[in-house]
Amino acid sequence: MKNIFLWIFVICFWSFPCFAQQPEPAKADKERDGQHDFDFQFGSWKAHNRRLTHPLTGSNEWYEFDSTIVARPVWGGKANMDEFEGDAPTGHIEGMTIRTYNPKTHEWSLYWANQANGEISMPPTVGKFVNGRGEFFDMENWNGRTILVRYTWLVPTENTTHWEQAFSVDGGKTWETNWVIEAERVKD
Repeated sequence: MKNIFLWIFVICFWSFPCFAQQPEPAKADKERDGQHDFDFQFGSWKAHNRRLTHPLTGSNEWYEFDSTIVARPVWGGKANMDEFEGDAPTGHIEGMTIRTYNPKTHEWSLYWANQANGEISMPPTVGKFVNGRGEFFDMENWNGRTILVRYTWLVPTENTTHWEQAFSVDGGKTWETNWVIEAERVKD
């Protein structure tokens, strides 16, 4: 008789899920939506630039110049662009960065266009912000060799930004920073 009650209990236990302890569904890691990561940049900026005169040659000679940056959202905030203008010792620079956000990958694609050649750079520099630091990477041809390029964004305050471009010839083991921009918001 005990065995019958035991079997009835086991059959009922497994037949009715409410009695059985069900494992909790795995909690999906929901990646942070970074669509507004570049909103800090909207507006006008005065920028001070430092550029390495001869990247990837072992040179430590830098030149400096000032520039302006004007940034605004496009596509209702799903993308943005900025216009860069400055007079470097190497000549006048007019450029434009277009940034598009992919909600599936949670990454930004950055495209640079320089007025001097009228072309949008390809491939895009791709990445995202993690813990307040934006890192974006691509592979480019530099003087006949393929290099890894990294852009780094830091936003110390709502009115200041720090941007760097760095090159690596060893797949990212070491980096040579070759362009630094410190920008300050122009107040209306």
